[in-house]
Amino acid sequence: MATVADNTLDAATARMVIEPKSYARWDGLLDTFDHVRQTMPVARVTPAQDGVFDPFWLITRYDDVMRISKDNATFLNHPRSVVFSLTEGIEFAKHLTGGSPHMVASLVTFDGPIHMKYRKLTQEWFMPKNLRQTEDEIRKLAHRTVDRLVAAGPDVDFVTQVSAPYPLHVVMQIMGVPEEDEPRMLMLTQQLFGGQDDDLNQSGLKDLPPEAITQLVAGAVADFEQYFAGITAQKRAAPTSDVASIIANATIDGEPLNDRDMMGYFIILAAAGHDTTSASTAGAMLALARDPEQFARVKADRSLLAGIVEEAIRWTTPVQHFMRTAACDTEISGQKIAAGDWLMLSYIAANHDPAQFENPRKFDAARSPNRHLAFGAGAHQCLGLHLARLEMRILFEVLLDRLDSIELAGEPLRSNSTFVGGLKTLPLRIKAH
Repeated sequence: MATVADNTLDAATARMVIEPKSYARWDGLLDTFDHVRQTMPVARVTPAQDGVFDPFWLITRYDDVMRISKDNATFLNHPRSVVFSLTEGIEFAKHLTGGSPHMVASLVTFDGPIHMKYRKLTQEWFMPKNLRQTEDEIRKLAHRTVDRLVAAGPDVDFVTQVSAPYPLHVVMQIMGVPEEDEPRMLMLTQQLFGGQDDDLNQSGLKDLPPEAITQLVAGAVADFEQYFAGITAQKRAAPTSDVASIIANATIDGEPLNDRDMMGYFIILAAAGHDTTSASTAGAMLALARDPEQFARVKADRSLLAGIVEEAIRWTTPVQHFMRTAACDTEISGQKIAAGDWLMLSYIAANHDPAQFENPRKFDAARSPNRHLAFGAGAHQCLGLHLARLEMRILFEVLLDRLDSIELAGEPLRSNSTFVGGLKTLPLRIKAH
């Protein structure tokens, strides 16, 4: 049995795992995860200085991440932070919330029976049968988005023109948010998930210290809550068929949702439903721009499109990790884990594990099977996975109809973020008709 000392990462590798800028240097990050997976797949990550962050176990093998994801009794989302955070950030969240390490209470942070009770409120709404009713409206949004892209061409930034605004339009529409409020929602989303990247967090400040980043996120949460309090009042007074009306009028065990839980539901749908699909969409476009033959094949044969979408989600892995806490003493791949230990599930490492995916760095639209972990697994699997696939499929149907060719017109840049990540710029040269 390996000891903790035997399985502790060296300081340089540990920095790679927790440093946001490492996630912008994608190939180097994948090299790091490959090395860790091969040498110590369950690795202890400790801070160089005491108190900076709590030590945790880094999990890099696909099979281990899958097992932990499905075992929600042994590996909990609560009571510790479900996203890697510095101690200072966690203490700030506790101060702000009255004791919770989670700035936002949501499906992501709930365990056990309460999680399923909250999930069931909207689960049916996000199933394919119901989502088919939204296809026409999503297609209209896709056409409007591609029209703007073509008008801006031939040289465009696909992220700012398409992959950032389009998923935002879709999720805001299904939540009943007026289009004129979408820029505010985009800014808040970027502040919430882009806090580690100055280009995305809208702060205008370089090299923000951790406490400033935390306060920026806290401000975004407060602004979200204020906005959706107004939406809640509207949907209670005049309910419609959108998902916001379901949340605003929902009850758990016969009681209305409390304000914090309701706002958490709104925030997780609004924010998570936008940034993640944006990253996958940009990833698919990058792969097609690098491979003109694959672009030509899928343009001629739309049956390949489902594979493009699924592979883009794996290849990009927008949600890069989640944290879990061991509920009891256990063991993972021969390594003893103590009750209360914190674990990082690296979805990037799992989705690039050669034991599960042949030649994992290759974008292969024909990859089958493709049982990736980008949506998680088990009880906490992403609620909006069917919506993400649907909106990506519709967008690429419209793009393939309108574009004759695409090629890179500069170097794409990834965001500096340990949690939700992807391309922040994708310069393209397009030829359209």
